[in-house]
Amino acid sequence: MSKQKITPFLWFDNQAEEAAKFYVSVFKDSKMGQVSRYGDGMPLPKGSVMTAAFEIEGQPFIALNGGPEFKFTAAVSFVINCDTQKEIDYYWDKLTSGGGDEVQCGWVKDKYGLSWQIVPTQLPELVKKSSDKVMHALLKMKKLDLAALERAAA
Repeated sequence: MSKQKITPFLWFDNQAEEAAKFYVSVFKDSKMGQVSRYGDGMPLPKGSVMTAAFEIEGQPFIALNGGPEFKFTAAVSFVINCDTQKEIDYYWDKLTSGGGDEVQCGWVKDKYGLSWQIVPTQLPELVKKSSDKVMHALLKMKKLDLAALERAAA
């Protein structure tokens, strides 16, 4: 795993390894890293997964099984920049599968409660062309429709 200055550290109740494997399966340029386990006298049972390291598109992450004290909120999300509608559809379908939720304006919450924004790379340029029309169209959408946003900008 590469060394980054900043690494997202994600707190799970007890699904850290499962979630890491899920994310690695969703993103093509991804890999699992080291899985560490709790030992004697630690907060969770000996032998259970403590952390699972993984990498997505060169960005390292660490998933921690820390117990039920903390939950994800939409106050923190990860943006997935997509070049095509096919790519938007792919990530939307993968991240909402198995119990994820479709949210407004290109946001999804995956089955672990983590929020993702699935956004076309063209969005800033489309907003620059016609911010009112593009934003009005975007606010009516859950999954973003690139062709409809392009029509709104024209």
